[in-house]
Parts: sequence; structure tokens; C-alpha cells
Amino acid sequence: MSTNRPLEGILVADFSRVLAGPLCTMTLADLGATVIKVERPGTGDDTRSWGPPFSATGSTYFESVNRNKQSVALDLADPADRRLAQELALRADVLVENFKPGGMTKLGLGYAELSAMNPGLIYASISGFGSAAGADLPGYDFIVQALGGLMSITGEADADPMKAGVALVDVLTAKDATIGVLAALNARKTSGAGAHVEVNLLSSLQGALANQGQAYLGAGKVASRMGNDHPSIVPYQLLACADGSVAVACGNDGQFVRLCAEIGKPELASDSRFATNSARVANREVLVGLLEEALGADTGANWQARFTLRGVPSGKIAGIDEGLAYAESLGLDPVIEVHNSEGIAVGRQVRHPITWTPALNPPTAAPPQLGEHTEQIRAWLGSDSHSAEDLGGLARQRP
Repeated sequence: MSTNRPLEGILVADFSRVLAGPLCTMTLADLGATVIKVERPGTGDDTRSWGPPFSATGSTYFESVNRNKQSVALDLADPADRRLAQELALRADVLVENFKPGGMTKLGLGYAELSAMNPGLIYASISGFGSAAGADLPGYDFIVQALGGLMSITGEADADPMKAGVALVDVLTAKDATIGVLAALNARKTSGAGAHVEVNLLSSLQGALANQGQAYLGAGKVASRMGNDHPSIVPYQLLACADGSVAVACGNDGQFVRLCAEIGKPELASDSRFATNSARVANREVLVGLLEEALGADTGANWQARFTLRGVPSGKIAGIDEGLAYAESLGLDPVIEVHNSEGIAVGRQVRHPITWTPALNPPTAAPPQLGEHTEQIRAWLGSDSHSAEDLGGLARQRP
């Protein structure tokens, strides 16, 4: 096994679609696992048609979570194809699915049936609201943000609740699913047994409410919308300056002292109304007015530069393009090129965010076309070989 592809040799059967499941399996693929994505003939993953925008090779939504995978088109309503799908599951180390709870069982692909024949299988199920009373509820990120409390604390106090600017709950759920799979793989080394890992969007959202959730459970405080203000820290928000706003985050009194000195108002730091964080929270509106009066003398970009030199966390509002450029300027290498089967670069994607030492050597295969590997995978499933390594010819651009 390659030390710079820690999941090399692990075979993942990906029966998921849209975002949470595919992001989980792409993470496993980035770490070296062989991932076979099972798709509906003719249409494939729903997100293949979600656009615009489209790149030269397909839907950018689909492409964002499906690199380093192999695509096989199987009609699960067809008995012969369903047998092939079952054979894939019996050879797999990991299976990831986000069918409606009970849907895979109806197809003969449920955990109980498969684990009886493949006891080492790690079976990850992703749903919207779990497999009990919420099993019949459709799991869409937007709806979960509404029902789970996130929208109630997002947006301006006097405006409508707002969703996050990306399907954040799906992303959080994908990461929870990945953590569960990796933990189960580690446990299997000792026990030899697989596991059924279940995650759902609502639980992942509520697990991510962090201080806001605990404010209710521990102190009976139900949070409300505060725009960009922080309920427990001041200043920790957008502050108006000469050309818009600058984000400022003073997490301790020392940072606040340096902020006051830089804006030419050192006396604010010793004012009893602002000398401690609790006092600043109590006198939020007065303090913000005084800070913004001083910040109006310069631009957001200049304040960011000045505050950074002082050790005061701050940042101007950037677009996604500017954010990626900023990460590049810091040497974070946020973007990778992906390659087609001939090894030709066909696009760019945001890289897997973990950096390892010694360095990983992740695969860089572009997201597959629908059914791109169907012929080869069907042949492999019909052969006597059960080794993922025998799919090496399909593992594109794995230098």
C-alpha cells in the first residue's frame, strides 16, 4: 500500500447522488480509494443536468464532487443489472448510499442482506431526517436549514431569514459520513467486522450549531438573527469604512487594544464601557458607532493591511475569485488540474483541503462521463477477480 495514498486498495461502491454522498466518496477517492459510481442509464446523477453554469465537459455542480471516480451505468430495476450491483457491493470495502430509507433494501441491496454475505462491509447511509419517524421526509438542504434552526440565526435582524450561500448542510453531512467511514475502517482492522454508519442532514446541522445550540441547552437562550454581529464577542462583525465594509474579529482584549491604537482612538481601550469583552457586548451599539466614525477615514483594503501589521484579525469582503487568489498568494495551492484518460488537463478544481507530511500523491482524474467505464466494470464484475487492483487500467491518471 502506498504511504502517500492512504486508502489505496479500498474499493468503494458509490450508490449516492447529488451532493452529500458524492462529496463523501470523492473525499475517499482523493485519499486513494477506488470509487465506482453507479448511475442510472441515460440520465445519471441528477446534478449532471443542474446548470448553468456548464464547463466544456459538463455541469460544474456535478464536477465539483465527482472527480477520481469510475462511472458504471446500471438499471437497478433490471434483475440482471441489479445482480451486478449486488456483486459490486459484495466485493466492496465501503458502500455509500443516499436512497430514501428502505429503498436499497427493496432492491436487495440493504445492509442486513449485504453484510450477511460480506461481513466486512462498511455501509454508509445518508438521509435527510433519519430512518425512524423522519424516513418519509424528503431531505433537501434548504428545507433542513429552515427546519433545523440555521436560517433562524442567519440574516439581518429586521429582514427575512436566509440560507447559507452554499448547500452547507450537505457539505457538513458529507464530512460526518466520511469521518464515520474512516472510523469504521480503522475499527475493522481489529474486529474484522464492518458496520452500518448512518448520518442525516438534520443531525449534522444541529451538531454544527456549536455555541448557538449550547446557548439554548445550557442557558435557555434561543439565538436570533444578528446579521454579521456575534452574540458573545464585540467587535466581531462587519464595520463600515470609506468604501464599504471591513470584517474585524477581536477575540481578546489585547487585540482590541491594538485596534484602538491603530484607528487613533487608544482611549477606547481603557474606557470602562469597553475595557472588557462583556462590557463591549453590553455597549455594542455605542462602540460600533465610535469605531465606524474612525474607520471612515480609510478604505477596507488599507485597514486590512494596517490591522494585519498590528496583529488584529481583519479582512475586506472578497469574491470567490479573490478568495482563491488570496489563498494562492499564501502558498496554499487551492487549485489542482484534472486530467482525462489521455492525461490531458481538461479543467481546474478546488483541491482536497488536507495537507500531509510526507506529501500525499492524490489522483487527478477528471469527473467521469456517464457510463464511461461501464464495459470494463461489467467485465470485471463477471470475472473471478475480486481485487480492486485489477481495475487499475480504469484508474485514470494515477501517476
